[in-house]
Amino acid sequence: MAANQVGKTLAAGFELGMHTTGMYPDWWRGRRFDKATTWWAAGVTGESTRDNPQRILLGRPGAWGTGAIPKVNIVDTSSARGLADAVDTIRIRHLDGETSSIQLKSYEKGREKWQGETLTGGVWFDEEPPQAIYTEGLTRTNATGGMTLITFTPLLGMTEVVRRFLLEPSADCHVTTMTIEDAEHYTPEQRLAIINTYAPYERDARTQGIPQLGSGRVFPLGQNEIECEPFAIPKEWVQICGLDFGWDHPSAGIRMAWDRDADILYVIAAHRAREQTPLMFAGAVRPWGGWLPWAWPHDGLQHDKGSGEQLAKQYRDHGLNMCKVKASFPDGTNGFEAGISEMLDRMETGRLKVFKHLSQWFEEFNLYHRKEGLIVKLNDDLISATRYAMMMRRYAVTQFQSIRNVPEFQSRARADGLSWME
Repeated sequence: MAANQVGKTLAAGFELGMHTTGMYPDWWRGRRFDKATTWWAAGVTGESTRDNPQRILLGRPGAWGTGAIPKVNIVDTSSARGLADAVDTIRIRHLDGETSSIQLKSYEKGREKWQGETLTGGVWFDEEPPQAIYTEGLTRTNATGGMTLITFTPLLGMTEVVRRFLLEPSADCHVTTMTIEDAEHYTPEQRLAIINTYAPYERDARTQGIPQLGSGRVFPLGQNEIECEPFAIPKEWVQICGLDFGWDHPSAGIRMAWDRDADILYVIAAHRAREQTPLMFAGAVRPWGGWLPWAWPHDGLQHDKGSGEQLAKQYRDHGLNMCKVKASFPDGTNGFEAGISEMLDRMETGRLKVFKHLSQWFEEFNLYHRKEGLIVKLNDDLISATRYAMMMRRYAVTQFQSIRNVPEFQSRARADGLSWME
């Protein structure tokens, strides 16, 4: 899932060339096929399949053998009907002496044309396929353990295909991203000129490989506008953590530092994982510092069906310094949109920064979007944890403060309706 014109089709085409010939370079660490295999390669239309996958695999018409498949390995090709210079099937000599094949297809002929076959190699989708065709292509490899490749720029936004890869990751799936900055065949001046040709709403998709969300993005800023290089936190800055409870969706925690003089919040650490018990989660984040206070949402007041204990108490019992009250603003409210609005305001004014190496946080930031005006509450666990910490920053402390003996924290607790000695 990558920017435009950075080499994604070229990369997949040469990978298919290796798989169908069995000719792998010594440095190749990916999957290897030691026997001849059968493949499908497809684009959106017959023309786009001819002009892209076919061109990369074979070379241009009249120059077969100048692409990813060496001329000596091309056994023969058969022409497609009704489209000049288009090939239907390529037959390739594999190192095992048998013949591999690649059949060239398109999405425009519909799902029915994708049924029936069993592929020993796999499917290469060049550009994002419709969900029905993606599923049919995937099904062709179920019985053989074949593989599926998709090379595309995510101009269609958060489609079902994109959503499954990004929001439902699994051990047998991988997303490789590539931005225009990774394309070393462009000079810095060329990159800037290319970026400036795109409309703002499509710039992230075409230059960063981020799904196009247009005006639906909750935070319509570039990642570069809020990221910063990691640095040592001054000992006089106060800190607080935020926790978003989860199980089926990940549990998430962030660590936040607050430069109170400049009123800038920094997200300096993040942890996100599925199916973590309070014990497991606490063990993962405890190295951040047992002195850190943790802000948490209203569902921490719910009682666990098994133990009957409040969720927040379970985390407290495993060593996290949980705030005594659920996350709220100083006036006692905890409005969702109010929190999002303050986060956006801080981002736009340079008062919310995130250490640039926190890739999981930026993954959520880049995909956080609205549908029909409402925020889609998926893949927002670290964002939510950040919101809770921001709301409760009045409870942030330095490592060397003893909260019970600091009058300002006592007064804040009383304002929240607490007896400080509880």
